[in-house]
Amino acid sequence: MSPETSQNEQATQTEEQAQEQIQEQRLIRRLQMMMNLVMQTVAQDTSLSIDEASQMIADSRKAALAMFPGKELAYDLIWHPRFQRLMRERFRIM
Repeated sequence: MSPETSQNEQATQTEEQAQEQIQEQRLIRRLQMMMNLVMQTVAQDTSLSIDEASQMIADSRKAALAMFPGKELAYDLIWHPRFQRLMRERFRIM
């Protein structure tokens, strides 16, 4: 294998890694926007029942895990406490 071929392979791998990082950043941003929208809706929509809010949160979890399979722990550490606090504040749940 010539040094030129090795450099081309490294450049290709680096480009692929960069594209993967860009795609992951897009997914993260999309997830953040989705979660923020759910949180704002639950917080501000006074016609929303507790059951409807709970269903929205459950659906958002399913969507997040579809976007990032195997990241249940990350969801449970980052988003679950936020949604719990929101539900307590919004519906006066103890």
